[in-house]
Parts: sequence; C-alpha cells; structure tokens
Amino acid sequence: MKMSSDEQLFSRYLKGLKKEKKIVLSWQLIIALAFFVSWEVCSRFYIIDPLLFSSPTKIVELLIHRLSNGTLLNHISITLFETLLGFILGTLGGIVIASVLWYSRRFASIMDPYLVIFNAMPKVALGPILIVALGPGYFSIIAMGFIISVIVTTLVVYSAFNEVDENYTMVLRSFGANKWQTFKEAVFPATLPVMVSTLKVNVGLSWVGVIVGEYLVSKNGLGYLIIYGFQVFDFTLVMASLVIIAILAAIMYKMVEKLEKWLIRHTK
Repeated sequence: MKMSSDEQLFSRYLKGLKKEKKIVLSWQLIIALAFFVSWEVCSRFYIIDPLLFSSPTKIVELLIHRLSNGTLLNHISITLFETLLGFILGTLGGIVIASVLWYSRRFASIMDPYLVIFNAMPKVALGPILIVALGPGYFSIIAMGFIISVIVTTLVVYSAFNEVDENYTMVLRSFGANKWQTFKEAVFPATLPVMVSTLKVNVGLSWVGVIVGEYLVSKNGLGYLIIYGFQVFDFTLVMASLVIIAILAAIMYKMVEKLEKWLIRHTK
C-alpha cells in the first residue's frame, strides 16, 4: 500500500528528526571524550599540575576502590536523597506560592517587593542561620536546597500564570466559572510547559544548595568529601566527587527532559 504525499513528507520529517538527534548525541559524546582525553594527556605530560587537577585514570581507580569497599555509595545516597527532596519541595512550594499569588492580586502586590529582595539575597549567607534554627543535620541541608529553588520557581511560574491568554479565562467566566475553576481548567494546564522548564533550572539550583549545606555542617555526602579532600590535599577525591555530581545532575536533567516530552505529548 502506497503512502500519500503527506504521509511521505511526515515520514521524512521523522527521519530527519532522528538523524538530527543522532548527530547531536554523537557530537556530545565526541566533546566529552575529547575533554577527558585532553585532561589525561595534559596531566601525564605535566601541562597541568597532576597534583591539583588529578587525571581521569586516577579518578576511575579511586572510584573503583571506594565503590568496592562500600564507602562511596553511602555518601552518594545521602547527597542524592537530600537533593531530590530539596528539589521536589522547592518546586512544589514555588508552584503553590505562585498559585496563591495569582489567586489574590492584593496579596501579590503586597509580597512583590519582598520576593524581589529575597531573590536578590545571597542564600549561602542563610546557611549559618538555618544550622542554628534547624540543627546541624539533614533538615538544614534540605532547607538550603529548598530555599535556593523555591523563590526562582515562584517568580517564573507566577509570571507564566499572568501571561496566559485572557481569552481563555474570559470564555470560562462567560459560562459562569469561578476563579478556582478558571485556574484549574485554563491557567494551570496552559503553564505546564513552563513549570517543567523550571524543573530543569531547579536541578542545578538544588545541587548547589545541598552541596553548600554539606560544606557547612555535614559529616557525610559528596559535599563533605569535597571539603575533606581539600583539607587532606587529596584532589583526586575532590575531582571524583565533582564528576559524580556532574553525572547525577545530568541524569536528573535527562529525566526532567523525558517528563517534559511526556507532558507535551499528553496535554495536546
């Protein structure tokens, strides 16, 4: 059975998309491989200081050793748990606050300068206060991840709520919909792509918050390993921790990308 011209065009379009994805992935892998090969070569030939920057082979050896004796998995699991919890709480908290701001224009006007000021504050400076208030444990570290991401989420999502086409809300109101029904049926669904895009930003922010929190108080986690490595001049441990953070952050980012594609496909 022959395909129509429209079907043929669509088939070519899909093949073009797949080809483009393969090209992009190939270049990403080539860049990553070139980076690690260059790093290894520069370290071996003392173009860079091998004591300070270590090398990929030393990092792999260290990771294999620490994974085999079980000391690394505990640190990874603790940091990952703290980051995921801070990420989820920060995102959900930001969406809830943005929803409240949209629902009450007066409350939004009152809170507007405070949100801007709080967003401009260096969140790292709040670390010692959180430690005193919540104690030197998981709560203060998770709170750091939450605080760093919640305000950004609030501002971005609230802005997206306000940019929804008024024609959608006017149609619903003409049929007698109240404000909550308008929000649930028109405003919230229309801004789902923006919320998912905010998740991508929050991936990085949550990692920053948790690692900074671990710098300050933790005796476990990847942030603790980085500080400990600096203290004992074990820069291979420092670089290994950074590589693990980069890999975990990349995995989280890819998971958010998958979620974004799924939502776009099922909300059209």
